[in-house]
Amino acid sequence: MAYSSRFWDRIAAKYARSPIKDEASYQRKLEWTREYLTPESIVYEFGCGTGSTAIAQAPFAGHITASDISANMLDIARDKATSVGVTNVTFEQAGLEDANAASAHYDMVMAHSLLHLLEDKEAGLAEIHRMLKPGGIFVSSTACIADFMPLLRLVSVPARWLGLIPLVSIFSSDHLRQSIKAAGFTIVQDWQPKKSASLFIIATKDA
Repeated sequence: MAYSSRFWDRIAAKYARSPIKDEASYQRKLEWTREYLTPESIVYEFGCGTGSTAIAQAPFAGHITASDISANMLDIARDKATSVGVTNVTFEQAGLEDANAASAHYDMVMAHSLLHLLEDKEAGLAEIHRMLKPGGIFVSSTACIADFMPLLRLVSVPARWLGLIPLVSIFSSDHLRQSIKAAGFTIVQDWQPKKSASLFIIATKDA
């Protein structure tokens, strides 16, 4: 976690200034997610970055806990939330492996642009499953790099040593679907607008 947090701390300001690559797709994902939110929903978001998604969904939920491993990202997120008057989002520094969240407590867990950054994706999915209530909602958007850039695996390790990229796990969209199902979820929304786009999935925790 220490190396990755330093990487994201270093690029936090630049990341915050970068526009969303596909605004229309992002807004569609927000809208689909809101279909599963209520004013009573208790939500946890892993890898919240500078807080854009948590802040956008805050008016539609009861409370959102948004975590990230980068202290600098979280500083920006808190400033953004304060500037728009959002008060029902709590930001905390934590990774998926050390969030220490209660079991079967959350109505929804979100993990956007995160699963491909985990060293152990299956362990991460198991933790998310543990946190959700029966029938709870898992929302994710994941870069399935094997679908469009399989050769990245040849250079990812030296690039990481040079500090150019964080840890990146390379898997296909089909592999991700299988992992989510094997973790005890049923996929109810599956959308990938193009091969190089992130795979957006909404899944329910099996009873």
